[in-house]
Amino acid sequence: MAAHAYDVEVLHLVVSPEHAYFGRPRDGAADVRTTDADEARVVAGRGIVGDRFYGKAAHMDAAVTLFAAEALEAVAAELGTGALDPLLTRRNVVLRGAQLAPLLGHELTLVAGDDRVVLRAGRQAAPCAWMDRVLAPGAHAAMRGRGGLRCMPLSDGVLRRGPAVLLSPVALDPRLAGVPAPRPFLP
Repeated sequence: MAAHAYDVEVLHLVVSPEHAYFGRPRDGAADVRTTDADEARVVAGRGIVGDRFYGKAAHMDAAVTLFAAEALEAVAAELGTGALDPLLTRRNVVLRGAQLAPLLGHELTLVAGDDRVVLRAGRQAAPCAWMDRVLAPGAHAAMRGRGGLRCMPLSDGVLRRGPAVLLSPVALDPRLAGVPAPRPFLP
């Protein structure tokens, strides 16, 4: 049960039917259609309809990726690059106003109007070497601990761009949204 509610903004809903970052970064990204949708339909246990991870057994526990816009802004500040395009990270849900790391291992709910989507944050979304190529040199290392959370959808629903409420079972500090999370202990 959620004990805490946080006003957030869903800035981007990134949906792509194909992978763009495979092979060697030096060879360049694939030219694939990527949509910054106004809304995205989520199906429990399957993911975001139309996305490359939808219904893929290997990705059921991580079919939806949450990402804090503040994390990318902190990376840009560290690297001195100016603004970086959050769509190039290919994280599905880019939020403003949410510290994500404490949600690891917990269920959370995103509510927009009458729509709500329940997710279980299963693991950190590790950045890949592609970030150095598509964002800026050094972005791969700077994003460590800031790559967001990979989540399993536990309910059907619709995510919408715009104001939303994040319901959390744990206290969050939105001021820490861009701070790298410690690496989780793995036994």
